[in-house]
Amino acid sequence: MVLENVILVLESIILQGDLFGITSGPLGSADPLIKGTIESMAGILGFALLLNLFNAGIRRKLVDQAKLKRIMRETRAWQKERMAAFRSKDEKKLADLAKKSSYMNKMNMEVMQMNMRPMMITFVPLILIFYFVLPPLFAYTVAISPIPLNVIPGDFFQLTCTAEQVADTEHVCQEENAVYFWAWYFLSSVAFSGIIMKLTKTSMDLG
Repeated sequence: MVLENVILVLESIILQGDLFGITSGPLGSADPLIKGTIESMAGILGFALLLNLFNAGIRRKLVDQAKLKRIMRETRAWQKERMAAFRSKDEKKLADLAKKSSYMNKMNMEVMQMNMRPMMITFVPLILIFYFVLPPLFAYTVAISPIPLNVIPGDFFQLTCTAEQVADTEHVCQEENAVYFWAWYFLSSVAFSGIIMKLTKTSMDLG
């Protein structure tokens, strides 16, 4: 699950406003086709659900789940054994395990490639939807958070509007802690991804 969430974060970074000069500024519309907080929240939840189902379908087609989990079990068992040997200072065991390090690195690389393959297919549809379909449909902000969600310092990854942005009459933010529409999609996608992966048996959870 950690890798999937990292990929979601990386994907969300390109949804914040500018992609190769195609568009600039926050995504959304001053006069959206879908108006109202409830309607907008539900609409984006629907898009998040559909795109997660699309991703899961592509993943089932392109990734050998049995092989992926077998490799992950093998690499995690090796890592656990190496850590135990390191803690007990068993030099002989560490030397034996070190002989398999190149093989394990190869296996880790294979896991990464298997997980990246579906992303290469879903990347283009995601970008097309976010830059050409969603902006006319939804406002710049679509929900209000009870607390600020900008946990990462700086303005690189802001999910909610700040008081300074609200005070700026030229900014799209009208209310403090308003959630950007792309941010609401990101949060919705994170919420759905684990459930859908379990239902479609595409999760990397070995449990």
